[in-house]
Amino acid sequence: MTMTSHAAVRPARRPARALLVAAALAAALPLTAGSAAAQLGSFNPPPGPHGVYAIRGARIVTVSGPTIERGNVVMGADGRIQAVGADAAIPAGAQTIDGTGLTVYPGMLDAGTTMGLAEIPQGANATMDATEVGTFNPNAQAFYGINPHSAHIGVTRVVGITQVVSRPTGGILSGQAALIELAGDTPPQMALVPRVALAASLPRSGFAGRGFGRGRGGGGSTEDAERERTAQLDSLRAMLRDAAAYMKAQEAYAANTSLPRPAHDVVLASLGPVLRGEMPVLFSADQASDIRAAVNFAVENHLKAIILGGREAPEVAALLKQHDVPVIVTGVMALPSSEDDPYDVNFSLPARLAAAGVRYAIASGEDGAEARNLPYVAGMAAAFGLPKDEALKAVTLYPAQIFGVGDQLGSIEVGKRANLVVLDGDMLEARTNTKALFIDGRPVPLDTKHTYLYEMFKARP
Repeated sequence: MTMTSHAAVRPARRPARALLVAAALAAALPLTAGSAAAQLGSFNPPPGPHGVYAIRGARIVTVSGPTIERGNVVMGADGRIQAVGADAAIPAGAQTIDGTGLTVYPGMLDAGTTMGLAEIPQGANATMDATEVGTFNPNAQAFYGINPHSAHIGVTRVVGITQVVSRPTGGILSGQAALIELAGDTPPQMALVPRVALAASLPRSGFAGRGFGRGRGGGGSTEDAERERTAQLDSLRAMLRDAAAYMKAQEAYAANTSLPRPAHDVVLASLGPVLRGEMPVLFSADQASDIRAAVNFAVENHLKAIILGGREAPEVAALLKQHDVPVIVTGVMALPSSEDDPYDVNFSLPARLAAAGVRYAIASGEDGAEARNLPYVAGMAAAFGLPKDEALKAVTLYPAQIFGVGDQLGSIEVGKRANLVVLDGDMLEARTNTKALFIDGRPVPLDTKHTYLYEMFKARP
């Protein structure tokens, strides 16, 4: 596969270490981008410049419409898809990839990670920045903690995951998640929606404080556990009431500056978008009782809810459907939680949610390094009852729609962001190789920490 300009300018060749990078990207990137980035401590070579790029004669899986067996995709200098179709015209001067025998897909979205916030979970606490101290931290923003040079980014995007939702963890209100693209040198360059959802985890009910004790051990009675759970929920409700009052006071002052100016409160101010319905709340919940509690709490407080986890979501499917609460499924590859469960209880979870009419998406279920398994997780769901086209939508269009960016991401349509992956096979197959990658219409090198180490050590005796 080669990239040429429409005027047939032959691209320069990359150095030996970058032979795994598609030659299509060579014309748009400096020859030393990969090695320079590694010397600076980053394994994520920067993308090339914006320009007019075209993929010619490829199979195009649009996701939102019929598959085009042989067609062209044109990306503009604004990073958007300019044209797509069997006869889409390629502008003069466009840098062109010959897509013969290849397939173009929209980039995937993993909606349940801590990408860029957690690097080495064991033995390197200084690399972990996903959890804040305290129970209520709605003002904490993952956006400010993202490490653009995380080694996890390169190995994740190279399989075709072009954007992720990175969320804080810990406590009841963990903070605000960010929707980021996996290319860029700074968080502002990467962030599509810096504050896309409020991450929350309601205290759980159960014997001896199971679940909501959060690492305190299994001691205590059921009554003590329920008493503490009730106190935490009351504190959360009080905070929401205070935030609503604070929001009204700020609105009143904005309308009439002769009123006393309310004291600024960064915690309460951060809840304004949640109370106005502008920002959804991402509730982590797996058990049916916890999912039911989260939905009921959201309805009680007029919150827009999303369930993250959802292993027992089919048991409360009617409630989820009634209130149009979507589920981000994270446990497709998990072992059964009960000895009475069938072996495929989690493999078939997306299929059962789809059959029940519940909106859903599939996430890898991994916080960082293993998020790259997302296509194979979706492939497993497809092998256990979920139609293949639905499995593909579950990692592309559906999560984008759930987070309110379906008009920008998730399918190959004119006007959407040109986050595209060019493959030599099916996206959900482990044997498939990535041949070219575009994020925001910019060609992204396929160098990663893995290819760097491979080239470094392959010649060792």
